[in-house]
Amino acid sequence: MPGPHSGNLHVVHPHKNDRIPDIARIPRIPRIEDYALVGDHQTAALVGMNGSVDWLCLPRFDSAACFAALLGDERNGHWRIAPEGADRCTRRTYRPGTLVLDTEWETDEGAVRVTDLMPQRDRSPDLVRIVEGVRGEVTVRSTLRLRFDYGSVVPWMRRVNGHRVAVAGPDAVWLRTDEGVRTWGRDFTTYSEFTVAEGERVAFVLTWHPSHEPHPPFVDPYEALDTTVSDWQDWSARCTYDGPHRDTVVRSLITLKALTYAPTGGIVAAPTTSLPEELGGVRNWDYRYCWLRDSTLTLNALLSAGYHEEAESWRDWLLRAVAGDPADLQIMYGLAGERRLPEFELDWLPGFAGSAPVRIGNAAVRQLQLDVYGEVIDSLALARRSGLPSKPHMWRVQVALMEFLRTAWRQPDEGLWEVRGPRRHFVHSKVMAWVAADRAVRQLELNPKLSGGDLDGWRAMRDEVHREVCERGYDPERNTFTQFYGSRELDAAVLLLPRVGFLPPDDPRIVGTIDAVRDELGNNGFVRRYSTDGPVVDGLPGDEGVFLACSFWLADALHMIGRTKEARALFERLVGLTNDVGLLAEEYDPVADRQLGNFPQAFSHIGLVNTALALYGDERAG
Repeated sequence: MPGPHSGNLHVVHPHKNDRIPDIARIPRIPRIEDYALVGDHQTAALVGMNGSVDWLCLPRFDSAACFAALLGDERNGHWRIAPEGADRCTRRTYRPGTLVLDTEWETDEGAVRVTDLMPQRDRSPDLVRIVEGVRGEVTVRSTLRLRFDYGSVVPWMRRVNGHRVAVAGPDAVWLRTDEGVRTWGRDFTTYSEFTVAEGERVAFVLTWHPSHEPHPPFVDPYEALDTTVSDWQDWSARCTYDGPHRDTVVRSLITLKALTYAPTGGIVAAPTTSLPEELGGVRNWDYRYCWLRDSTLTLNALLSAGYHEEAESWRDWLLRAVAGDPADLQIMYGLAGERRLPEFELDWLPGFAGSAPVRIGNAAVRQLQLDVYGEVIDSLALARRSGLPSKPHMWRVQVALMEFLRTAWRQPDEGLWEVRGPRRHFVHSKVMAWVAADRAVRQLELNPKLSGGDLDGWRAMRDEVHREVCERGYDPERNTFTQFYGSRELDAAVLLLPRVGFLPPDDPRIVGTIDAVRDELGNNGFVRRYSTDGPVVDGLPGDEGVFLACSFWLADALHMIGRTKEARALFERLVGLTNDVGLLAEEYDPVADRQLGNFPQAFSHIGLVNTALALYGDERAG
């Protein structure tokens, strides 16, 4: 992959009769679920069923991508390793209890396996790809197109001590492979070709480091494989869930762990940006950040499955992120708690399946969402109840948030779903303000020695919020809570009312709400977040798929009102939507039968874990 003025930096050149594969000619009908995930707890790569790494941001989840074919085409960067002339793989699977991916091809000449992994790093990230002969003799080709800054920068590639290093601005990437592998450069691309027989292995290692620093120590790919498998299996063995679909639940927990930024404990919503909620549409957002809305549900999943260390790390990230003036509380933060996440568009990328724009950053960071105050206080209360070690300032944080919320709860906001339309009095936001007051009151009642709280004032607020929601956010004619005060529209977020304890599950208003949401927002048995058919509440054109987290919420709600058989049937259908390696995106299109939105989505996998625990964690249920 030489630079524009690199001369003959490449030592090995192809013979004039060598046929270089034109990857662009290989048929590719993009489907989000065609991808699998590998990662090192600080970033992640997406590997397609054709053996191509089409997305990788280095060195962090939120860094610029060096492979961005996911949102464009091969010219925007990718790395494909596959048998000569092959297209999609024959099969692929994760090694049990790990994030180590095995992809296999059966050909006329034999069979070959490519193992992809990212070992947990000491200093710099490594992407390891090991090719192994399974049967016969197979010719394999590697095509590497590094393109920094989301596919826009072609690096200068040169050979150093038998390896290849690509440099452009702040980025340097080394490519190493076993001796004897024929490698050459052409058209700003690095090609390799070799033959593997049964039992033979050839390894490639891609390593990133800041270009102004010396290269880091090189990892041994085969030792890295053994260590990575062992580490993941030790981690997975800690899962305490032992009910139906245990492997699927463990896969969801592994995915949550893979989306955790290890240095801080923050969990990104997804490792991708701008995967569309509607093919060809504009509902494309950057999800490589940490949302407060996920906090309580994330904590519950981790704690209930036996992962207290990860739960404590997430709780500690939460405390650091929200520190400061309660009026400045954001709905999301960067991996280390960064507050500035400016949104802009990349006009050189056409988007996944032509879905533009491609957005970097997220302007919703400046929205007012009152529900996050309830999420934070509820999370800290859950952490206390679950026995996580307390922090001296935890209660002071809650007091400060409550003092702000006691007047702020009356304001309209943008709501849980980050609508880009006008602010409204969203019912879910008000209910979460009630949750904040309720949890704060309960903590004071259990521990009257806590200083700084206003027990009587918070009780009064709790009662007032509850009364107002029941009066202004409830439609007695249809027996359902609505999306916002005075509206006829519904919102799947009201399915959480019994879960947070706003009303008991057997209250007729709760039962009516669950039925109304299922009937009016249902689509082939699953649930949309809200309607996009009538008035455009979110200020955006187009449509979206059914929202998988909300569909899990429906299963939870059905279970809580005693309809466990229905809940389990819905859960079975939702589990059936996972792709061949157990991953879920944000949404699903039941008409086209394909996944939509950023992938894999933490919110969806959190929903899967929590619903499994609710339905089967205690077999006395149902």
